[in-house]
Amino acid sequence: MLFVVKCVDKADHLQVRLDNRPAHVDYLKSYGDKLFAAGPTLSDEDDQMNGSVVILDLDTRAEVEEFCANDPYAKAGLFEAVTISKWKKVLPAE
Repeated sequence: MLFVVKCVDKADHLQVRLDNRPAHVDYLKSYGDKLFAAGPTLSDEDDQMNGSVVILDLDTRAEVEEFCANDPYAKAGLFEAVTISKWKKVLPAE
């Protein structure tokens, strides 16, 4: 089942993001084919990273919550808010 994880960074926490980015990317890669897509959201003004969107193919919401809790960004206190939603891919068709 696909889940979308939407994270919003705390204000003035870009350095926290940058400091923890290598560990975060390695963490994402550790999910292998369970990682459907991932990337930062960007501000309209200056394209500065200000959040994250991650789409995971996991069996349960509990697994997604565990993913979120163990993300190096979360452990570093980067996020102001995190939401998890089930998602159904419709297009493009495979």
